[in-house]
Parts: sequence; structure tokens; C-alpha cells
Amino acid sequence: MTYNVALPPLAHALRRVLVDDIGLRRRDSLLVALSAGPDSMALLRLLVFLRSLLQMELSAAYVEHSLRPQESPQEWALVQEVCEELQVNCYRIEVDARGEAVRYKLSLEHAARNLRYQSLEKLQQELSADWLALAHTADDQVEEVLLRLMRGGSRKALAGMRMVSGSRIRPLLQVPKKNLLSYLETHNYPYCHDSSNDNCSFLRNRIRHQLLPLLEQEYDPGIRQALLKSADNFAVDEALLEELQEQAWQEHMRVEDVNEADGGSSRVWTLSLPGFSTLAPALQRRVLERLLYTAQGAADYAHILALVKLAASAPPGKELHLRQGLRAVVKRDSIVFSFPWGKGASRRSSREK
Repeated sequence: MTYNVALPPLAHALRRVLVDDIGLRRRDSLLVALSAGPDSMALLRLLVFLRSLLQMELSAAYVEHSLRPQESPQEWALVQEVCEELQVNCYRIEVDARGEAVRYKLSLEHAARNLRYQSLEKLQQELSADWLALAHTADDQVEEVLLRLMRGGSRKALAGMRMVSGSRIRPLLQVPKKNLLSYLETHNYPYCHDSSNDNCSFLRNRIRHQLLPLLEQEYDPGIRQALLKSADNFAVDEALLEELQEQAWQEHMRVEDVNEADGGSSRVWTLSLPGFSTLAPALQRRVLERLLYTAQGAADYAHILALVKLAASAPPGKELHLRQGLRAVVKRDSIVFSFPWGKGASRRSSREK
């Protein structure tokens, strides 16, 4: 597409990303996650700048996590004020992050993130919006890659956040935060500062305020660009591996819904061992990781390795007990994954059923 309309540099770059990289079509609708912080406020204003040009329909949502009662009223007031000025419909969503953390034994940060995405995607569906626009920047990507590296992430994890993930889009993912701050300050556009971003009890904040500055000052001033380049390389490789994984899944995994005696049904995954054993170890791990995520919502590295070993040498009848009552049972030429006692923490053998 030819860009011959005079646009500010950031808006010009954003339009290129939206159209060429993300695949935005004219008249698509976007729900913008708006926190009142500088990144999301800049994203909203840039999108409004492009709204008539791309014939987009915009709406915005502010998520109240019930964690900062001294700050959130001012944030919501600013969101309302700016959205009214820009003629963008805005919505307020309230969630209980602290209660979620206690209920599911999660960190406060993890619980808040889960609820934020869940509530935003629910609103997106209610509004029939084509895209959920998130304001993650290149700085966020650097921090995310370091965080995942410290946790022993896979190649997929080290590829960082995706610019497009389903209907979630991150059109500012290649833009440094300083560019957005400069844009806002040049035009005197208001935004709020979230004090929780200064709290170094959170690992991400320690990476932002302590580790990254140390790496830049003492080791390599170009560490941010190096990490972004690595993430991009991992992402390109990951795209190929995902394609190969999908092919392996289709060829060697059978998924069935089995009728139960009580009239219900349960899902059963059957992995064909003759074909699976011919796969490269990297693909074997990826197929098993997908299976665990699909069945139980999480995939422990130790469980993946245990299943690889099970597939390679375990005799028929051998069982492995996984999360939430998931059982892996070796047959003559397959491994069958199921919940013989339903989802839960039961340690009973599947042979007892």
C-alpha cells in the first residue's frame, strides 16, 4: 500500500504496522485497553488520528483491579475526559484481583493480568469488536524476554510477546517507550503514573529499574536491541516449528469425546507411539506440551520430560499421574491421556475404574 498522506512519524509508522503487519481492514473495530498510563493514552490518540483514514470504529475500556483506591478514581476520570474529547465510547470494568490471587494461589500480578484479559475479551465479544488493542512497547518486550529467560523459558517463550495473537494486537511492540513519552509531552497530552510500577517487590519492576540499567551500564549499552533481535529471531524460528508441530499433532494424536455411563462424556487423547517415536526430540516435546496445555491448562517441564521417557521405554500398563487428575497410560502402541475420575487431585489408578 502506498502512503502518500502527510502523517506525524509515529502515526505513519502505526498505520504501516496496522495494515501491513497486522492485517487491519477498513471498517474494522478495535477495543483499546486504556489504563490512563502513557503507553495506552498515546496508542488511543494515535488510533484516533488514523480513525477516519482507515475508517476504524474505536472503543476503550478501563479495568479497575481494586488495588489502588487512591489512584484509580483519577485514572478513570482522565479516561472519561479524554474519551469524551476524542468521541470514543469508554467502559469501566471492575475485577477483584486480590480475591482471585487468594482463591487460586496466584501472585497478585498474575491474578490481575488473568482477570484483565478475561474481562477485556468478554467485553470485546459483547461489542463484536474485531481486535483488542494492547499498548505493549519495545521496552515491555525486552522486560518480558528477560523475565522468561530467568524462568527457563522455551524457544517459544523467548520469542516474547506476539504482535498478533488471535484477536489481540500489540501495534506499538516495536516502539520504544521514550518515543511515546516524547509524543505526549510535545503535545501536552495528559496521562497518569501507576505507582505500582515503582514497587520493586514485583520481579518485573526489579528487572525494569535494577537489572536492565545494570546490564546497560556495566555490560552492554545495546542490551535492549540485542534482546529484541534475539526475540525476533526466535519468533521466526517459532513460526516454522509451530507449523511442524501442527502437522505432527494431526498425524499422531487422536482426540475423542467418549460417552460415560452417567450420560456425560469425557475427552480422551490417544498418542500413536510408532509415528511419535520417529519425530525429532524438539517436536516430541512440543506435541506433549500442547497436549498438557490443552488437557489441563498448564505444562510442567518435568512432566514433558517424564512423558518423553514414558513414550520411549515404558511397558504397557505403566501410568503417569499428571495435574488435575490427568492420567497417561501406556498401551501396546499408544499412550492414552484421560481423566478417569474426572478433573481433580485423585491418586487412584485408572485401572480401578
